Amino acid sequence: MLLKQDIKVVVGAGIYNNNPGWIHTQEEDLSLLDKTQWTEKFKENTITAILAEHVWEHLTYEEGVEAAKICFEFLKHGGYIRCAVPDGYFPNEEYQHGVQVGGPGPKDHICAGHKIVHNYKSLTKMFEDAGFEVVLLEYCDDNGIFHHKEWNGKDGVIFRSKKYDPRNQGDKLGFPSLIVDAIKH
Repeated sequence: MLLKQDIKVVVGAGIYNNNPGWIHTQEEDLSLLDKTQWTEKFKENTITAILAEHVWEHLTYEEGVEAAKICFEFLKHGGYIRCAVPDGYFPNEEYQHGVQVGGPGPKDHICAGHKIVHNYKSLTKMFEDAGFEVVLLEYCDDNGIFHHKEWNGKDGVIFRSKKYDPRNQGDKLGFPSLIVDAIKH
């Protein structure tokens, strides 16, 4: 549970403000790959939570590990990154066409900036390579079967999720995300 004095940061906040009380940043304010920007804004081991909704797919695998290592330095012990990316194992051809590297994206979202499409294995390994323990919250397995673990929006709302996105209500998924909590122990 987050306390009022906790520092909570949304990276790549975009137009969304799903997390009142969090510090919302854009890439020009706080680049995941620019440690100097982090150092100017935060002390090491002081951030409780970082939320990144559809940000990490704009990094290569290697850049993703580097970004995770930078975040790791600034998170408190027990702090976490809640990360959501397009799910490479979601069995929907239209979805996969939209989120592919260089793809057109869903409805007016250009995905040309996508450098990778993660699945639960690659995203887990990326964060583990940076020193995190990973908890899978929402994901499709190798057979395209969707899995969902209960998670609390108070710890970071991911709009493009089974829990919050109206496209994903009922038995049909329209636009799921692969969502993990990467925890610093």
